[in-house]
Amino acid sequence: MAQRSGFRFLSWLGGHERTVLLALAGIVTGVWLFALLADEVIEGGTKTFDQKLLLAFRNSDTHDLLGPPEVQEAARDITALGGVAVLTLVTVIAAGFLSLDGKRHMAFFVLGSVLGGQLIGTILKDLFQRPRPDLVPFSAYASGASFPSGHTLMSAVTYLTLGALLARSQERKRVKAYLLLVAIFLTFAVGVTRVYLGVHWPTDVLAGWTAGAVWALICWLTARKLQSRRTLERETEHETTG
Repeated sequence: MAQRSGFRFLSWLGGHERTVLLALAGIVTGVWLFALLADEVIEGGTKTFDQKLLLAFRNSDTHDLLGPPEVQEAARDITALGGVAVLTLVTVIAAGFLSLDGKRHMAFFVLGSVLGGQLIGTILKDLFQRPRPDLVPFSAYASGASFPSGHTLMSAVTYLTLGALLARSQERKRVKAYLLLVAIFLTFAVGVTRVYLGVHWPTDVLAGWTAGAVWALICWLTARKLQSRRTLERETEHETTG
């Protein structure tokens, strides 16, 4: 009986049971990892790890950033990809593309997904109120609470969600894979630069990646369900305009 109920639940999510199961496992694992990480941070169990990794990017004597000025400037450029202005532009451009492609419902879904992720990030920051690193001087502007990293979380939310949803709107597998790989790379790069520039503890970034990935998976599963009900456009469907 329980097995039948499980199959009905997977079918309700849109079929392809193995894919849906993997996504659900990813969500459960991500929530568990975030809770575990948050508990360790609150208890102070990550202090040694955070300090060692943060200082690994600095000169041991002066705490200046390692690498030539060109590398440091490149890190600032990359970290800006996780800023509010850039992510807003990326989201609006992606939504505009979907709308012009005849997928207006998907465009609104993209906007709602990113806004929802922003709300979650704000709530988490207000909940934990972790101070930012004080071991090294900041090499980029930063303000507000530290856990989870806002740039990292919103990069994961925006790029992974857009990558997953845009992939859902495409037919060719190569295009799908490309969109997902670009999204993962951008999310990873932004997170690394937050630690390199000294504005976040490494565990802030890990938490941001985890929370953002969980939200992206939730949005992806929701999109599958809405597409199966034809509330969102499928890959080969386009809205007709009169």
